[in-house]
Amino acid sequence: MLVKTYGSAVFGINATTITVEVNISTGIAFHLVGLPDSAVKESQQRINAALKNNGIELPGKKIVINMAPADIRKEGSAYDLTLAVGMMAASGLVLSEELEKYIIMGELSLDGSLNPIKGVLPIAIKAREEGFIGFILPKQNAREAAVVNNLDVIGVENITQVVDFLNGKLSIEPTVVNTREEFYAGIESYETDFSDVRGQENVKRAMEIAAAGGHNIIMIGPPGAGKTMLAKRIPSILPPFTLQEALETTKIHSVAGKIDNHTALMTTRPFRSPHHTISDVALVGGGTYPQPGEISLAHNGVLFLDELPEFQRTVLEVMRQPLEDRVITISRAKFSVEYPASFMLVASMNPCPCGYYNHPEKDCVCSPGIRQKYLNKISGPLLDRIDIHIEVVPVPFEKLSGKEALESSHAIRERVAKARETQMERFKDITGIHNNAQMSTRLIRKYCQLDATGSQLIKTAMEKVGLSARAYDRILKVSRTIADLEGSETILPHHLAEAIQYRSLDRDNWGS
Repeated sequence: MLVKTYGSAVFGINATTITVEVNISTGIAFHLVGLPDSAVKESQQRINAALKNNGIELPGKKIVINMAPADIRKEGSAYDLTLAVGMMAASGLVLSEELEKYIIMGELSLDGSLNPIKGVLPIAIKAREEGFIGFILPKQNAREAAVVNNLDVIGVENITQVVDFLNGKLSIEPTVVNTREEFYAGIESYETDFSDVRGQENVKRAMEIAAAGGHNIIMIGPPGAGKTMLAKRIPSILPPFTLQEALETTKIHSVAGKIDNHTALMTTRPFRSPHHTISDVALVGGGTYPQPGEISLAHNGVLFLDELPEFQRTVLEVMRQPLEDRVITISRAKFSVEYPASFMLVASMNPCPCGYYNHPEKDCVCSPGIRQKYLNKISGPLLDRIDIHIEVVPVPFEKLSGKEALESSHAIRERVAKARETQMERFKDITGIHNNAQMSTRLIRKYCQLDATGSQLIKTAMEKVGLSARAYDRILKVSRTIADLEGSETILPHHLAEAIQYRSLDRDNWGS
């Protein structure tokens, strides 16, 4: 008897439906074909033990299973339930006419219980697109899949429930999530707030500008000055997620298995902070079976690299292309996958190995050559992609012990959101450009025009302060954002002057 069940394979952040064809005939054998990997091949032992431990006996016959399309490699243990239901249906233990209506996925334990799987959200989206009425999956993943409407999400705990449900002996209510209600309920729930930060007003201002224009930013300062504390609060001033952004970000985290059992939809922007010992593959994604890396997990959010010079140079250099293209393509001999990587880079570093260069109270013990060697760990091309350089100095005791109320993240976020709306209107007819940081040279010439005073100011800055030529476009982008925050249609000299001061590392004499 031939029976078909349906599962799904995830490539990148999109799913492909897999048809599992099970044929049972006379004989005693088991054949599994269709490019299964080792985890899929091992499913036979898990399925046999799970069925026996739940009182289900398969007849001793020849079983041939084909996973189509046969030229796509099938990976992981999530096909256990798909294969088991197909084998039981071909043996007459499950009513086969119900199977064509459902995508069935889940990993079986030996006792028949189901373990959670990865990539549930893209699978559910694909199931709805292809007209399936339901998705049978482990109960732990049900809320994640229920984000997709017009699809019956049947969360089950064990193999017995699946058999009884398909045979009509058990009624299971589909899991329902009010996507919009849950999204808007958690859209402003942040654990950190800028009102906790005393002092550092110039750094807060730089971060507001960075958030408003989507600019990358690097902070240079001694240990304990508050660089990490400030960085962790940047997501709280970024514009709130749109529903589309939330779904896209949740898909990436779903593929990586980063969604917990109680979360249906990510409602706040991600903040990723990998350790400096991270490998280049872990940062940008990849592996034998490609998985999204930290830059993709930070999509639509913040990637924070603390102690930037301590990262391996090869790790930092692989970020150069994603920073420009906002997407990472991982290629293998037979296929390639693409992950989104539109993130805001926030980095921090000490000014020298001892950490106390330019400190107001402590003396630096590093020689100029040592300081320059330390700074040279960050390549020019990478630094070229960071728009704002800001120096962070320790906060004096008088400010730390102050009692006055400080501006909250909510107030800053309102100004940032208003500036972003201006940019969205400006670039509404240009595909792929959403904020000032993404402007090309042609767009800079169009939207960042200077008057005679401004042109003379930036010329003087480049000649007297020692700014590099590559800083020119970056200064214009940042000054455009400062003007947007003030609601100004033109870039005024004081906008330009403020942008120029955010190029500390471009000064010829810095660190020498």
